[in-house]
Amino acid sequence: MLIDFVPDVAGVSLAESGGFVKAPGGAPANVAVAITKLGGRSAFVGKFGDDEFGYMLVDILKKNGVNTEGCLFDTHARTALAFVTLKSNGEREFMFYRNPSADMLLTEQELKLSLIRDAKIFHYGSISLISEPCRSAHLAAMHAAKEAGVLLSYDPNVRLPLWPSQEAARDGIMSIWKEADFIKVSDDEVAFLTQGDPASEDVIMKLWFDGLKLLVVTDGEKGCRYFTKNFKGKVPGFSVKTVDTTGAGDAFVGCLLVSIAKDNSLFHNEEKLKEALRFSNACGAICTTKKGAIPALPDTSMAQELITKGK
Repeated sequence: MLIDFVPDVAGVSLAESGGFVKAPGGAPANVAVAITKLGGRSAFVGKFGDDEFGYMLVDILKKNGVNTEGCLFDTHARTALAFVTLKSNGEREFMFYRNPSADMLLTEQELKLSLIRDAKIFHYGSISLISEPCRSAHLAAMHAAKEAGVLLSYDPNVRLPLWPSQEAARDGIMSIWKEADFIKVSDDEVAFLTQGDPASEDVIMKLWFDGLKLLVVTDGEKGCRYFTKNFKGKVPGFSVKTVDTTGAGDAFVGCLLVSIAKDNSLFHNEEKLKEALRFSNACGAICTTKKGAIPALPDTSMAQELITKGK
């Protein structure tokens, strides 16, 4: 979890921007809040700087009902910052300040494994794989979850500026690929990971492996495509006025994880899965209509309303 500094005017470069609005960010934290806003229960595991920004972020988690027993503060490192450029179409570019930031310094010994073993789902990204000691902590948490029969959920959230090279990013992201039960990737991430055309099903199937329960490819406003062992298809998106795409994928994932936690038979029941994905598409769409990720995350009634309107 980190602080995003977002220009107060869209469509200008970081250098041209006159002012910035600070917004809480970081994909797994966004997912944790997306879950509680939809009535689910979530806990966040991570490390913050022993600084004002760190305490502010943990406070935001608490205010949103996220369990923070797995949150730690580091006296020797700062909370991570990112400056985000909003292009005129609401898409983003990132510039990160973390050398090293507290989140990178989480160690295996500091993990609260009981919290992870008690979960129904353990969700993670790939940024925690970039450097030690966080990488070892990530792998240990993942293995503890797997041994306890917890469902593993992976959204790689490719952020190339944070990796040493494109090859390192591809290798790092794929190094844990086959551990997951559920994977969500965007069409852009499919293109990056496969170096092929994300519109092609054959290209997407390069990311499939035996043992995966569900692979979802998000196609922005077009909706999403889903692949399981026994069926595949697509669910159309919703048309909204997009202001800022930050957090849309996290709103989508949080929503889907709430559905899976309630009823994991949707891996085998196509109608139930399509209904869950329609709900996730609505949550992702609503999240783009406001600036920032966490403030824009919807509750159930907002998503329901958009689905009703879209019918």
